[in-house]
Amino acid sequence: MKNYFTPEDDKLKWTQGKPKELLKTVVCSVTSRHNVSSTGIEGDYIIMDAPDWVIVLPEKDDNFLMVKQWRHGVASLSVEFPGGVIDRGEDAATAARRELEEETGYRAGKLIDLGTANPNPALFNNTVHFYLATELTATGKQHLDADELINCVELSKREVLEGMGTKQFPHAIIGMGLCLYMKYKGGKI
Repeated sequence: MKNYFTPEDDKLKWTQGKPKELLKTVVCSVTSRHNVSSTGIEGDYIIMDAPDWVIVLPEKDDNFLMVKQWRHGVASLSVEFPGGVIDRGEDAATAARRELEEETGYRAGKLIDLGTANPNPALFNNTVHFYLATELTATGKQHLDADELINCVELSKREVLEGMGTKQFPHAIIGMGLCLYMKYKGGKI
């Protein structure tokens, strides 16, 4: 891929100060950093230190397996691809297989790395890993975490594409997963 950054862009860089933990939660730590730009601008910036995540796009013929769950941030239900936090010491592919089986009750015969992205580089410092899961086998049982309530649904790929950005499909990271899938498929859904 072409490098879009030039030596002229070096003046856009900031030096990060040592993080000061403000709040530690189950999902992330909120830190403050006193950062300084190359031109002398300085200020305190809030960063969410979070573990990496994984999103799985389970492909079943012309359909995707999707999960429906409550999202506390928007206080509503959301249709999404399965996914979750990568456990400490776990690699992304192993987490993808685990999350797929836990949330949908399906195992992937084949897992394809679609790429990575940052969920929001202005605030988060973690990475989201995207995988395409194919050759699915039903186990017949979900293995949900104690605080997870998830229903599975099989939707056509067209329905998923048309749903992106609607009230039922509000999760922006899911849209990124679909973009990476379409890139892998040569622009097709």
